[in-house]
Amino acid sequence: MPKDGTRLRRIGDQIQRELSVLIQQEVKDPRLGMVTLNSVRVSSDLSYADIYFTCMVFGDNAEAQQQRHEQEAVLNKIAPFLRSNLAKLLALRIIPHLRFHYDEVVETGARLTDLISEAVRQDKARQGDKDSD
Repeated sequence: MPKDGTRLRRIGDQIQRELSVLIQQEVKDPRLGMVTLNSVRVSSDLSYADIYFTCMVFGDNAEAQQQRHEQEAVLNKIAPFLRSNLAKLLALRIIPHLRFHYDEVVETGARLTDLISEAVRQDKARQGDKDSD
């Protein structure tokens, strides 16, 4: 059984590499901008591949969120095109259906780092108040 998990991970890594090149070289949609594929998780029966991506967005929070949703919609719309190109590149009998998801891990990590820094700053300020008493 462990070999199957290793095989799925290798297939996911290969899909990630090939998709990165395809998106960069073949997709000409200006709405995409700079997309980075973070990970690919392939289902055990190879029917689906969930692709997690991040992108460079600018603007306030609402505008950035709108851009991310738009990029996710564009990627899911061109998924059949990407899948057919993957079929030409991969030596697999079954090419999984591609489902793109925005990966919020980077933003969550940055938000947690900010919260921890703020807590440390507040703790140091409280310690300074105690020392002056």
